[in-house]
Amino acid sequence: MDELLELLDSVKPDVDFANETALVDGGVLNSFDLVMIVGELQDRYDITVPADEILPEHFNSAEAILDLIEDIQDRI
Repeated sequence: MDELLELLDSVKPDVDFANETALVDGGVLNSFDLVMIVGELQDRYDITVPADEILPEHFNSAEAILDLIEDIQDRI
Protein backbone atom coordinates (compact mmCIF):
# COMPACT_ATOMS: atom_id res chain seq x y z
CA MET A 1 0.00 0.00 0.00
CA ASP A 2 2.87 2.39 0.75
CA GLU A 3 4.14 2.17 -2.83
CA LEU A 4 0.66 2.92 -4.17
CA LEU A 5 0.23 5.88 -1.82
CA GLU A 6 3.57 7.29 -3.00
CA LEU A 7 2.47 6.91 -6.63
CA LEU A 8 -0.86 8.60 -5.97
CA ASP A 9 0.81 11.40 -4.03
CA SER A 10 3.17 12.02 -6.96
CA VAL A 11 0.17 12.50 -9.26
CA LYS A 12 -1.92 14.67 -6.92
CA PRO A 13 0.02 15.68 -3.78
CA ASP A 14 -2.77 17.77 -2.22
CA VAL A 15 -5.09 14.77 -1.67
CA ASP A 16 -5.20 12.58 1.46
CA PHE A 17 -5.25 9.26 -0.38
CA ALA A 18 -4.70 7.31 2.84
CA ASN A 19 -8.06 8.39 4.27
CA GLU A 20 -10.28 9.62 1.42
CA THR A 21 -13.08 7.22 0.40
CA ALA A 22 -14.92 9.31 -2.21
CA LEU A 23 -12.13 10.33 -4.57
CA VAL A 24 -14.30 10.20 -7.69
CA ASP A 25 -17.80 10.44 -6.22
CA GLY A 26 -16.73 13.43 -4.10
CA GLY A 27 -15.14 15.23 -7.02
CA VAL A 28 -11.62 15.06 -5.55
CA LEU A 29 -10.35 13.45 -8.76
CA ASN A 30 -11.41 14.52 -12.25
CA SER A 31 -11.11 12.60 -15.51
CA PHE A 32 -7.65 14.01 -16.22
CA ASP A 33 -6.47 12.83 -12.79
CA LEU A 34 -7.82 9.35 -13.54
CA VAL A 35 -5.99 9.22 -16.87
CA MET A 36 -2.76 10.21 -15.11
CA ILE A 37 -3.27 7.64 -12.34
CA VAL A 38 -4.14 4.83 -14.76
CA GLY A 39 -1.01 5.61 -16.79
CA GLU A 40 1.16 5.55 -13.67
CA LEU A 41 -0.44 2.30 -12.46
CA GLN A 42 0.18 0.64 -15.80
CA ASP A 43 3.82 1.74 -15.83
CA ARG A 44 4.61 0.98 -12.19
CA TYR A 45 2.78 -2.35 -11.91
CA ASP A 46 3.27 -3.53 -15.51
CA ILE A 47 -0.47 -4.03 -15.99
CA THR A 48 -3.12 -2.91 -18.44
CA VAL A 49 -6.23 -1.40 -16.91
CA PRO A 50 -9.10 -2.19 -19.28
CA ALA A 51 -11.24 0.81 -20.19
CA ASP A 52 -14.35 -0.94 -18.89
CA GLU A 53 -12.75 -1.15 -15.43
CA ILE A 54 -12.12 2.59 -15.13
CA LEU A 55 -15.16 3.05 -12.94
CA PRO A 56 -15.72 5.28 -9.90
CA GLU A 57 -15.95 2.32 -7.54
CA HIS A 58 -12.44 1.23 -8.56
CA PHE A 59 -10.95 4.67 -7.89
CA ASN A 60 -12.85 6.06 -4.89
CA SER A 61 -10.11 5.07 -2.43
CA ALA A 62 -6.55 3.81 -2.34
CA GLU A 63 -7.88 0.48 -1.07
CA ALA A 64 -10.20 0.17 -4.08
CA ILE A 65 -7.32 0.99 -6.43
CA LEU A 66 -5.12 -1.61 -4.74
CA ASP A 67 -7.92 -4.19 -5.06
CA LEU A 68 -8.16 -3.39 -8.78
CA ILE A 69 -4.39 -3.76 -9.23
CA GLU A 70 -4.37 -7.11 -7.41
CA ASP A 71 -7.37 -8.34 -9.39
CA ILE A 72 -5.70 -7.47 -12.69
CA GLN A 73 -2.41 -9.06 -11.58
CA ASP A 74 -4.27 -12.26 -10.61
CA ARG A 75 -5.62 -12.50 -14.16
CA ILE A 76 -2.18 -12.22 -15.78
